[in-house]
Amino acid sequence: MDFTIVKNLIELIEKFDSENVNNLYTKDIAGFRNWIYDREAHQRRDEKSDPVWDGKELGRSPESVISTLLVHLNRYAKTYSKSAIAGSDFSTQDEFIYLINLKSFGSMTKMELIRKNVQEKPAGILIINRLIKQGWVEQEDSATDRRTKVLTITESGLQALEMQMGKIRTATSIVTGNLTFNEKMDLIRILDKLEQFHRPIFSKNIDNNKLIDTVLKEYSFDKN
Repeated sequence: MDFTIVKNLIELIEKFDSENVNNLYTKDIAGFRNWIYDREAHQRRDEKSDPVWDGKELGRSPESVISTLLVHLNRYAKTYSKSAIAGSDFSTQDEFIYLINLKSFGSMTKMELIRKNVQEKPAGILIINRLIKQGWVEQEDSATDRRTKVLTITESGLQALEMQMGKIRTATSIVTGNLTFNEKMDLIRILDKLEQFHRPIFSKNIDNNKLIDTVLKEYSFDKN
């Protein structure tokens, strides 16, 4: 039996392990598959396939373009979300996002809910307090820690959410614009890769004054 393919596979896994020093890919089959996909895509890439963007000829970097486009897309999404809740009892899009999380994932502590929505504690507490005041969320002492409050969506909260879900789904569909199904899948893969990179950093609650220096120290940013 020819074990060449087994030898090649082991060498490829060793290369994956040596290149994945910053854990940009999960250490499982899915991460290994994504690494291979990105590696092959990089090898097939040539200058003709590069997109054109404003300021490229003046030296504007792709990182600058990506950051700007993400900011713009977030603002577009917020605009559609505001339209979806116009005329309702919701004050902000964060309120129904918090309710959706409680509906989808069940009861959780205040900090679990805030972290799931990638927000700082003061802003998250204000949102939660508004939801409690509206009667859409109720809190009770944790069974394991009396100092911790566990949040649960109420029947009133479910009804309020259901009344807006049609418009919310429509707004969500509009945000993805004219992307094809395959483009949506590619975008999910790319954005999830960024999510997996940034989520652990955010979870460390690093002081703002030290955040950038800490990230630069702990992670390398190769110009791929």
